[in-house]
Amino acid sequence: MKSQWSNFHQIGRNSFLAASAVYVSSEFNFVNTSLLNRRSFCFAEGDRSSFVVLKSEAEFNSALSKARDGSLPSVFYFTAAWCGPCRLISPVILELSNKYPDVTTYKVDIDEGGLSNAIGKLNVSAVPTLQFFKGGVKKAEIVGVDVVRLKSVMEQLYK
Repeated sequence: MKSQWSNFHQIGRNSFLAASAVYVSSEFNFVNTSLLNRRSFCFAEGDRSSFVVLKSEAEFNSALSKARDGSLPSVFYFTAAWCGPCRLISPVILELSNKYPDVTTYKVDIDEGGLSNAIGKLNVSAVPTLQFFKGGVKKAEIVGVDVVRLKSVMEQLYK
């Protein structure tokens, strides 16, 4: 005999799969995936993006001070290799970094050695998390995969 909870879990799982299928078919651009390397972002020759992979706490601190002193509009993209939603949103971030080359996007892998303090400095509690800086102030934050909001925030802040 099935409990009421087994039906609940089945509905939840089916709803998630349907939502994922819609997301992939409407937002995921398979052409852009050829530009990606599984370990980090790679760009084809001629790309105009400004994308930096931070590998140390010193690099992170330098990037954060540039963002906070207002000299550089920036996006901090907190991610992890094991994070499925992070892999889904990566092509969109690549697309937007090409569209807004004057905005530096910093990729911060939360599991990278030496970057664990970065999570605490910006109060990151989940991945993917994107934090948007302009004029020395954090203007917006997106936690999770929300492509429509991501594109909207980039448009509003950096156009």
